[in-house]
Amino acid sequence: MIASVVLLEMWAAKLKIAYPILLVVAGLLVSFIPGLPAVKIDPDLIFFIFLPPLLFEASWSISFKEMKKWWRIIGSFAFLVVFFTALSVAVVANRYIPGFSIALGFLLGGIVAPPDAVSTGAITKFVKIPKSTSAILEGESLLNDASSLIIFRFALVAVGTGQFIWHEAAMSFFWMVIGGTGIGLLLAWIFVQAHKRLPTDASSDIALTLIEPYFMYWVAEQFHCSGVLAVVSGGLFMSAKRLVFLNSASRIQGFSVWESFVFILNGTVFLVIGLALPGIVEGLREKGIPLGTAIGYGVLVTLVLIISRVISAYAALAATYIFRPAVVPTIASRRRTMLVPLVLGWCGMRGVVSLAAALAIPATLANGTEFPQRNLILFVTFIAILLTLVIQGLTLPALINRSRVFEQVPGQASHETTRQQMKKGLKEHVYHSLKRKHENDPQGHAGMEKFLKIWEERAKATDETLMSEKTKTVFVELLAAQREYLVELNRDPKIDEEIIRQQLYQIDLEEERLKRI
Repeated sequence: MIASVVLLEMWAAKLKIAYPILLVVAGLLVSFIPGLPAVKIDPDLIFFIFLPPLLFEASWSISFKEMKKWWRIIGSFAFLVVFFTALSVAVVANRYIPGFSIALGFLLGGIVAPPDAVSTGAITKFVKIPKSTSAILEGESLLNDASSLIIFRFALVAVGTGQFIWHEAAMSFFWMVIGGTGIGLLLAWIFVQAHKRLPTDASSDIALTLIEPYFMYWVAEQFHCSGVLAVVSGGLFMSAKRLVFLNSASRIQGFSVWESFVFILNGTVFLVIGLALPGIVEGLREKGIPLGTAIGYGVLVTLVLIISRVISAYAALAATYIFRPAVVPTIASRRRTMLVPLVLGWCGMRGVVSLAAALAIPATLANGTEFPQRNLILFVTFIAILLTLVIQGLTLPALINRSRVFEQVPGQASHETTRQQMKKGLKEHVYHSLKRKHENDPQGHAGMEKFLKIWEERAKATDETLMSEKTKTVFVELLAAQREYLVELNRDPKIDEEIIRQQLYQIDLEEERLKRI
């Protein structure tokens, strides 16, 4: 399966399309191969196996500064839009799909409501979009996983018990949110202290980060809190402290390990559903549901997802005009302003979280009876993921390019200008720091004289033959000074954090090169 995922990713790169599109198509094609074994995974383990690392990695990748800047729209999309989408799916499913109660409709809605961050990121990398839009999509996808899975959890209880008590649900929701977030932050602080105080190296640091999201999720679930929110909040806290408790080797090597690990998990889920599809289709036939009818239900739910998200995007624009007109760009034309919600609404591809949630539906209820409509929910979820990825995923780059909604606004500083200004300020900061700390050192020290000359003239090359232990120590101090400068520079809300992270990564590489001299 892993080999297949790797080959599909290579093929997607050659075709210049997002690899999740090929993965979901491959999952469909796998279901037609005769003789393959049916893969069965305990539904209780699906969330525990796949969700913690996927959410943890996403929380490390996102810019918390950008999330704070756009918290209003991110919060509205992550909570209000998710609930509106789940409600829309519940009403339509209850009205048009025989045997679907409102509780089952909310269960299906909670599963298919959250857009997928990996799919959106893989597709939007083929077009240029503003950092603000990217931050909104990433922040939304991180938080809407939590909100949709809370809806999923309550709907699962309602289906199992046949009742829903609002005041008990409200108290439970409050505890899940507050308790999950608190436990995640507490455990993250403990993990940071452990990394700082224990004599860890790169290998042990990375090994610990692999088990930490699982531990956060498991502990929160034992207290009946949201394990998803525990992982998200804990991951955001640890991401903000990465320069404090991880050294350069741990950060560089950990990035590669986590990128490969999450890539494998994403691909595996799509192939697992492909191996499970024949059994799902057979279950539909046993219930007397024709395959064509089930596909029709999937198309109907997909239309509801697309329409409800587009409506929500325009509602958000209208609310902004009414309540916060000052933040509406005045330079953009009316046409571009009206097209932006359409593009944001079209970025609602579903993916691995929805698939994992569907697979996590238990096979039986607490009383031992078969879970109602489980196979149909699984099939409809797969159809929704397939259609949104293929239709929206393949047309989104063309929509962005033809609508020209994200063309650079006149007067807005480009990333390259910001990067050049940052580098200039960084060199000046390093030179003055070097002069201040080591101005009285012996002038005959060849390494020190070389350093002063390099930074004074802003040269790039260094003479490694003069790299004595004393010079290495000074070089490490300079790298630390650069990190301090960048961390302080990152406090400026106008600076793109992605540029800061790229420069910090370059500093980490420089430190690792220095260790090998």
